[in-house]
Amino acid sequence: MANIAEQRIKREFKEVVRSDEVAACNIKVELVNDNFTELRGEIGGPPDTAYEGGKFKLEINIPETYPFNPPQVKFVTKIWHPNISSVTGAICLDILKDQWAAAMTLRTVLLSLQALLAAAEPDDPQDAVVAQQYKENNAIFQRTARHWTTAYAGGPNTDTELEEKITSMKNMGFDEHKARVALSTKDWDVTRAAEYLIS
Repeated sequence: MANIAEQRIKREFKEVVRSDEVAACNIKVELVNDNFTELRGEIGGPPDTAYEGGKFKLEINIPETYPFNPPQVKFVTKIWHPNISSVTGAICLDILKDQWAAAMTLRTVLLSLQALLAAAEPDDPQDAVVAQQYKENNAIFQRTARHWTTAYAGGPNTDTELEEKITSMKNMGFDEHKARVALSTKDWDVTRAAEYLIS
């Protein structure tokens, strides 16, 4: 790793670890293999959102050209959000692409990702299916996002009806995650979800 990148990321890592503001926002960061090029992050779902109560893990890779190029970040925890791929965890956020500036820091990135959970940008989606649901049937989107937070990020379980639909799909012999994706995509219609998986 280039010396400038390593010096900078060490300083920023300490800033995040010691920041009361970041801790209050339920944001954490740790090293993978004592190596400053690979970090693991965690952001808490913001209050009053479908992600509240969830803990979302992130994979953060720091390039040799840091801070002149942004870190590469993706969600490890599965999430239902217009700007995050429900399949790969890839993120569509301008500061991680063309709006990055060398003055930005690891703290900026983590707080911006948490803000993205509270304010989706469905007109600039990473996941077109989720964005369409967000715009056309927001009530179903909210239930689905909350359900994924429960299933994958340890959020509170408040919707037994959706759990029952997952169970009925599993009883038909479908894999739980595939059933969840199909039901989420087909607005929780069991018949349409089963047809989608069989086709």
